[in-house]
This record gives sequence, structure tokens and C-alpha cells, in this order.
Amino acid sequence: ADVEIIGLQGSERQLDFVASELERLDLLLSMDPLKLRRLAPNRVKRILYDFALRRFRRRPNANAQAISIDDFHLVYGTDVADCLNKMGAKITGAGTPTIVVEGVAKLDGARHSVVPDRIETGTYAMAVAMTAGDVELVGGRLDLMEAAAQSLRAAGVVLEKTNRGFRVTRANGLHGVDVMTEPYPGFPTDLQAQMMALMTRAEGASMITETIFESRFMHVPELARMGANVTIHHESALVRGVPKLRGAEVMATDLRASVSLAIAGLAAEGDTTLHRVYHLDRGYERLEEKLAAC
Repeated sequence: ADVEIIGLQGSERQLDFVASELERLDLLLSMDPLKLRRLAPNRVKRILYDFALRRFRRRPNANAQAISIDDFHLVYGTDVADCLNKMGAKITGAGTPTIVVEGVAKLDGARHSVVPDRIETGTYAMAVAMTAGDVELVGGRLDLMEAAAQSLRAAGVVLEKTNRGFRVTRANGLHGVDVMTEPYPGFPTDLQAQMMALMTRAEGASMITETIFESRFMHVPELARMGANVTIHHESALVRGVPKLRGAEVMATDLRASVSLAIAGLAAEGDTTLHRVYHLDRGYERLEEKLAAC
């Protein structure tokens, strides 16, 4: 089988680490620049994996393959482990420093309610804040996005728990706040672009520092087309709030950059046209319908 890869444009985040781990599992037989080729082994090897802190994060997309090996220390997140266990996997230690996966012959179907996506939740919260709206995010969980919630509250956004999720409103205007991306439970790098869009309309200045990915300020020139005042210096961006944004034709460069431009467009005067929305569709299901419902 050929598996096509869509990476993070403009970043040094590469497929090397994915390929090396797949090779250790005897899964990867060859690799093209944009494809992992022939992932079809007869048996997956047993390995021990150490999740040391790395500059570029790993994603839990190897979990399903890991279940068919003898012992494997990989599962990321107790919710993933809970779901896989319901399907017949044998995973212990989820939520602890050591996770053990005991191989099984097969997995069965199961019914599981997944944990809400904290990035999607935070994105909609920032969209509401950008437009001074009043919206209840049904199913949203503040405990999964505490760092982002703290920054939003410091900026003047009101977040109130409800029986179904939480409500997002804005007391008065927005205030500039400083943000530094960090691994969980810190402020997520995947909310950095959205927070920057929000800060373009805040009173005063804010400093946004990216410590996880390189070259993740590619949305800045596009925000500038809309009238934003952002200055980049190495891994930090100084955002000075402006009285208004104006609609423009802008281009998405990656998933989170694209939704940040959509957020900016919600508050801009005039029409905003966002090109290359296939980036957006990778991470947000029916975004236009959900925003229209507000």
C-alpha cells in the first residue's frame, strides 16, 4: 500500500522519525519524499520505545499497528487506550510513565465516546471571542484546555461551565496577553495561530512565542494583508492590536494557519476569500456550517 503524507509546509518537521520507527517495527519497506510505501508485513516486531521530549512532537497514529505486536510502549492518551481496550486490545499503564501493550490476534468493533478535541474547542472559543459573541460550546471541556483558557480569561474572555459544556462571552474589549507554546498541558502550538488572530484586535500588544515548531508564523503575511500589525523576531511575534481588520484575499499555508485567517475574516470589514481550504478541511469538519449556526 502507498500512504500519502501531508506535512507541515515550511517546517523542518520531516518524515524521518516516522520512517525510523516504522522500520524498527518492520513496517516500512521503502519511502518516497511524499509517500510511505508498502506497509504490509507478515508480522510486526516487538520493540521498546522511549518517548523522550523532542522538538517536534509525535502523533499517536501508530497505535492501531502497535496492538498486533507482543509488547510495545507507545500509546498516547488514556482515551485512545480505553477505546482500544474496548476493541479487545490489552493495554495497561495508560496515564502512567510506563505503558505496556500485549499483542492480540485481532481487534473487534466497539462503541466509544471520544474525548472532545481541545484544539477544535479552543478554536471555536477564540472565534466567539473575536466577534464578541455569546455561544455555548456543547461537549466542550475546559479541563482539557486549561492553559488556553487561562490566556483567554486574561485577555478578557469569559468562560463559564454549563451542564452541557461551557459558555463563551466577552465582558468588554480584548486585552493583549503574552503566550508561549509548550507541550501539554501548556499552551498548545496548534492554537498559536488562532490566538494571534485574536490578538490582532486586542488593546495593547502581545508577544507570542513558538517553542514547538519552526517556521510556524507563515500566517503572519496573510494577516498583514488584512491590516494586522505583527513583527516577527526569531521565534517570537509581537502583535500590536489594530482598531479594525479589512477583508482580503488570503492563502492558507497549513491547517491552523487557515483557521486563524477564517477567524480574522469573521471580524474584518468586507469580504475575505480564503484560498487552499483543503488545509482547513483536514482538521475542521463542516466549519462553515457550525459558524453559520451561530
